[in-house]
Amino acid sequence: MSAFGLGVMTYGGQTPQDDAMRQLDLAFASGITLFDTAENYPTPLKAETQGRSEEILGSWIATRGLRGKVVIATKVAGPNGAGMSLDYLRGPNRRLDRTNIAMAIDASLKRLGTDCIDLYQVHWPERAITTLGRSRFSQVAEDPVQISIEETLDALGEWVRAGKVRAVGVCNESPWGVMRYLKAADQGAAPRVASIQNGYSLLDRSFELGLAEVSMREQFGLIAYSPLAGGTLTGKYGSDPGPIAGSRSSDSAAFLSRFTPERQKAIAAYTQLARDHGMEPAHMALAFARSQPFMTSVLMAASSVSQLESNLGAIDLAVPKDLAKAINAVHDAHPNPR
Repeated sequence: MSAFGLGVMTYGGQTPQDDAMRQLDLAFASGITLFDTAENYPTPLKAETQGRSEEILGSWIATRGLRGKVVIATKVAGPNGAGMSLDYLRGPNRRLDRTNIAMAIDASLKRLGTDCIDLYQVHWPERAITTLGRSRFSQVAEDPVQISIEETLDALGEWVRAGKVRAVGVCNESPWGVMRYLKAADQGAAPRVASIQNGYSLLDRSFELGLAEVSMREQFGLIAYSPLAGGTLTGKYGSDPGPIAGSRSSDSAAFLSRFTPERQKAIAAYTQLARDHGMEPAHMALAFARSQPFMTSVLMAASSVSQLESNLGAIDLAVPKDLAKAINAVHDAHPNPR
């Protein structure tokens, strides 16, 4: 698996197919072999475009003849998804049970045009969890028909044994959830979780608080999404951020809500630090994420070929010890700002 991967969640939505194909060509030519998607992509999530990201990725792999040279990672959606309604996807009874997983894998295989998915991930836990942008666990009433982690893992195991899935992973999980998966595998509900995909960036290093130790001791790596914190670490947004044509900010008012006073201070500090060291802010953020000992791959994502080309400049960059120390000093001053 390549040290950097490409997330394709905008393909078929904000990113049209022709541009997506050019991005995929550029990424592969630059050494990227991991391509990450999901059954519910592209974003923004809509019933009329659901599945297009997988279709575009599958079409690219087929037309370029690259199936044996790339790693396909996709995901199954459960009942919870950061508060988003996905009832158009297998209806309101969408669960992480045997029936739903079978339907999801079969549909993804068809859209991707392949007979095997390299890494199949649970997009969100079945249970209610802390949603994006919140750092504290909140106790809520449990769903009486909630599917257990053991049942989910057992259902996934059937597809591994059938040769339709090579490895399974989890996303947006907590230390408790990961340990339950590992315990279930150790007790016979194979397979063992191979990876975890959670957010990780200079603005959100919460993975280090509990999951990093679990990851390293149990030997499953992090596939990090949003290493640029949704574009806020690129340096293109000033002290008074506003919508930028063609960017995510132009389509989402919620995006601009990420620029809280606390986050703005941290963004400004990291931006200045990068420039003081002669680096692009985005390159520093990507290289720092890649340098972590628990990291398997860092997912880049871009809305244009030029943006991806710029981000690819981070592939061969290293983070010197003095810069790493300075980054940690900024983090200590602005820890995981909200």
